[in-house]
This record gives sequence, C-alpha cells and structure tokens, in this order.
Amino acid sequence: MNAFLMLGLVLAVFWAGLPHSALGNSNTCSAAVLDARRFFQHENEQLRQRYNEEFLAAYTYNTNVTEANREAMITIFAKNAKETKRLAEQIKSSDYDQSSDADIRRQSRLLSEMGSAALNPEDYLTLKNAISSMQSNYATTNVCSYKNRSDCSLTLEPHIQERLSKSRDPDELAWYWREWYDKAGTPQRENFATYVNLTRKASQLNGYRSYADYWVHFYEDPDFERQLDATFKAILPFYRQVHGYVRYRLRQHYGEDVVPAEGNIPMHLLGNMWGQAWNEVIDLFTPYPEKPFVDVKSEMQKQEYTVNKLFELGDQFFQSLGMRALPPSFWNLSVLTRPQDREIVCHASAWDFYQDSDVRIKMCTELDTHYLYVVHHELGHIQYYLQYEQQPAVYRGAPNPGFHEAVGDVIALSVMSAKHLKSIGLTGSGRLDEKSRINELFKQALTKIAFLPFGYTMDKYRYAVFRNELDESQWNCAFWQMRSEFGGIEPPINRSDKNFDPPAKYHIDADVEYLRYFAAHIFQFQFHKALCQLAGQYSSTDNRLTLDNCDIFGSKDAGKALSKFLSLGNSIHWKDALQEFTGETEMNPSALLEYFEPLYQWLKQENSRLGVPLGWGETNKIPSDCCGPFST
Repeated sequence: MNAFLMLGLVLAVFWAGLPHSALGNSNTCSAAVLDARRFFQHENEQLRQRYNEEFLAAYTYNTNVTEANREAMITIFAKNAKETKRLAEQIKSSDYDQSSDADIRRQSRLLSEMGSAALNPEDYLTLKNAISSMQSNYATTNVCSYKNRSDCSLTLEPHIQERLSKSRDPDELAWYWREWYDKAGTPQRENFATYVNLTRKASQLNGYRSYADYWVHFYEDPDFERQLDATFKAILPFYRQVHGYVRYRLRQHYGEDVVPAEGNIPMHLLGNMWGQAWNEVIDLFTPYPEKPFVDVKSEMQKQEYTVNKLFELGDQFFQSLGMRALPPSFWNLSVLTRPQDREIVCHASAWDFYQDSDVRIKMCTELDTHYLYVVHHELGHIQYYLQYEQQPAVYRGAPNPGFHEAVGDVIALSVMSAKHLKSIGLTGSGRLDEKSRINELFKQALTKIAFLPFGYTMDKYRYAVFRNELDESQWNCAFWQMRSEFGGIEPPINRSDKNFDPPAKYHIDADVEYLRYFAAHIFQFQFHKALCQLAGQYSSTDNRLTLDNCDIFGSKDAGKALSKFLSLGNSIHWKDALQEFTGETEMNPSALLEYFEPLYQWLKQENSRLGVPLGWGETNKIPSDCCGPFST
C-alpha cells in the first residue's frame, strides 16, 4: 500500500487519551456544568484556530520542501505547544474530570494530555527538528542510475518504482534497493536516536512508561496488543500459503541461486521497495496466466482520462451514497500532480484545515489502476473530515486510528470490483468466471494479505525500540530479524550495524504510528460486509452476491449508515461506534477471511499438488548473534 493519510501527524501534537466508556446523557444543568460547557466551547474554538494555523504551515512545507518553510512550520508548532501545555495544566488543576456531565469528563480527559508539548521548549524544538530533518531527507533523496552511474537524479516515484515494477534483472533490482536504503535510511541514525530519546521523555512526562504505551493508549483498550497478536496469528495460515506459492513461482523464474526453496523471499524481487505489496510483479506468478487481468490503465488511456477525472469519479461515488460533494476549495487548493518547479513530499496524504470545509489532498497522481485505488482511499479521509466537521475540534478525528484508514479502503473495495468497473466503463464484464476470480483475488491478496506481516512488524519493532528492549547496536539487525520472523522477507544483501534501514520508510521518518494500517486492513472488511448487507449486495447463501463482487454505489441505505458512523468523529468509544455500524465490538478478521476464502482453498490445493514447502527459517543477511526471537 503506497497511499497513507497524514492526519496531521506530520509534526503535530498527539491529542488522544480516549476514555474506556461511551458517553452517557447528562440530565444536569447546574451552574458548574454550564460554566464548564462555556469553557470547553471557548477552548475548542481556540484549538480549532491553532490546528488551522499548524496544518496550513505543514501543508506549505509538504508542498514546497524548503528550509525556510520547514523552519516556519516548526516555529508555529513550538508557539502552539505552549498553548497545549497551558490548556492541559489548567484542566488538570480543575475538577472537570469529576463533572456530572459525561461529555465534559470526556473532553477533559482528551485535552489534559500534552503529547510532545510536555517537553521543555528546547527539547521540543530538538524533537521537531529531528523529525522534520528525517522527512526532508526522505523527500529529497535521489539515487544513481544502474545503467548510467553518473546520473544520480532518480527519485523514488516514478523512477525507482518503475524499475522495481518492470525490471527482472536481480542485480539491477538489488542496486536500486541498496541505493535507496543507504541514502534514505542510514544517514538518519542520529536523528532517529534523538527522536527515540525525546519521545520517551515526553511519554514519561505524560504518565506513560514508553512511547509504545503512549501509542497503544489511542486504542483505549488495555487488551488491544493481545488482540493484535491474536489477529495476526489468525491470518498467518493464509499468509503462509500466499508466501509459499509466490516463493515457488519466483524460484521457477529466477532460479535456485537467487530464491531459496524454503527460506526467506529476497524482497527486492517483489516490486516494492519495502516488500509490503507484491502486486506489481504479478505477471511472475499469476495463477491462470491465460486469463488476462482487466487492463484498467489501457482503458483509461483510450478514454483520455485526466487526473481530475479520477477525483471526479471518487466524488461521484460518495455523492451517489447521499454524502457530501467535494467543496470548491478542494479543487482550487489541492496539489494533485507533481509540480515541476519545486520539491514536494509525494507521499499521498489528505488534509483537514479545520475551517470552512477546507479539505485538500497532496499527491503525485499518475493514471493507472493503482492510483484509481489511491484516489478513492484518500477521498475516504476527506469525506470523514467533512462528515465530522460539525464536531468540536477535540472530537474531529476517528475514535480508533484504524477507522480513518479503513474508510477509504472500504470504498475502494467496491470501486475495484468487476461490477463497478463495468458500471463506469472500464471493463466489459461485471462478473468473473472462476479462473478470473481466482486471479483477481490473488492480485488483491498480494496487497491486502502480503501487507499484514509488514504492518504488524513496523510497530512491533518500534515498540521494542521505544521500550528500550534493544541495545542501540541491535536496532538494525533486529529490524530485519523481525521482517524475517514475521513475514519471511529479507534484504537482498547483508546488513550490519553500519547500516540503518528503518528510516527508508516514510512513516518512520514522519513519526506516524503504523498499527492503524494493520487494524484498517481488518476493519475495512468488517465495514464492507456491513455496507454490502445494507445495500442488498451480499448474501452468504447466494453465490451471485459475494463480498468480492459487491458494489455499494448508489445505495442510500449504505450511505446513511456510513454517514452516521463518520459524523460521530471520536465523540464516543470506538467499540460503541463499531457495534452500531456493524453489530461487532472487536477487531475481527473473519470478514477478511470470508472475502478471500475461494483463494485460500485454491492455494491449499495448488500448493499441495505442486509440493510447495510452507514456512521459512532465519535470514542469513544479518549477524547470527543479533537478538530475539520475537514470536508473539
């Protein structure tokens, strides 16, 4: 998955601290309650204005990466951090948390946390400079061409990604992998160490043992880490089938000298710099190669699609559900393609400016199938912003970080169905035969299922770092040991303590908690099943109405339920919101597994027929005395 939401996390102050119970109705109109309501109304308006100022500065920097814009952004964040601390200290010295009004108690808990603003001003500036320096390095990293080593102007998108997708020369792929990790990752070791030390200090000032515990508390459930582990274990048998089949087919193509029969998959062969999605090289392991995939990109070209057309399609989808149209400011102020006159952070992100329905997207859109998906994903964030816009600033967010990421993806599940692609004229058939269905499910599994061990590892690794469970000398080898242990993936070349590879991933640099993406991959299928039932597009007893070919386009019933769910923001506990929306109260992988069940059965039979070995051993690309194991 290459598109992820900023959600104001770029240098922003974390605000969560959600309570463990839903709001109850208060029946009191005492003078104390009325005074408290006036206080929070005033402070929410001040908070909204600060958010507006911060996100405008961050957007300016992200759409024009200059040192002056970086410094201006940090200055604004530092100024507003003082107000964050003032408000938190004022609330803590009050008795708002004992109010008879549940809403006041909730706002009190939310606004009494300071995040990184708890640091003294010098430490705060040092932390924000470390994070923004890592981001700047990521945004401006260029690498040298494999074929022309004197040309060192290649960017990750589109140049390097194009070679990862198209080249089948393992030496060339390893070259680009090493170039990127050596330049985007290793130089940021010192900034990363500063970041780790100061976020630990800020977390302890906020009453948490570590930054890991601070992140986990966003899920307002003390049992959430255990649920995370249980969910990962539940999907692991399916992942092992996908992994084994892909490794077998890669070995057929590249030979035993490149791909081991029973070991880890060399990640540079998977078409993605981080090995988090494998669909870009699906031609190497399509289950039924005689059944061509729908060529959406070619059809777009024939129909002379524009970038704006992709966003118009997304806008029409939400409007068909009875939801809000994109405001004029979106079209006037978003950055939808890469500018030629300046550096920008191309990583796709959606932005809420907390004023006058001002919502925008920043991304370097291309015309292909991948971006058809990404556009709808990002517009899901935008619709979330618009739906909870009426909430006070403190509630303008999702009650569970995974919800925000899941909303865009749940729309994309409908958009990428054969049924919907036919309805918008990008394919001629709205129903697939069984072989084509297996192909399409496999292609989706290469993004949805292949991602899960990656998403799981990203924060399992950082939890270990934040909790000081690793010596700094182990930071790099532990990263790769986890990638191997949980996902059976390894780097193409040996990596040692002289290297430092985690910052080669954007979310590491940008201080973005990553469990949200793992959770979103589970929640989106729970949402999808609920919406498909409301739209009359799914029945467990009708093979014409399956989850993998459900399209909720035009369903006002589905739209009404989704709109109600989104409009709550984080004003109530996520389990209560989830129960009202889906009837469930926990993160549950059963809908995901049901969606992919035909493929799972096919893979088990095919792997058995071919004698494909499942599982993997330890990677040999790191020192043997590293650390671990890290099994859950």
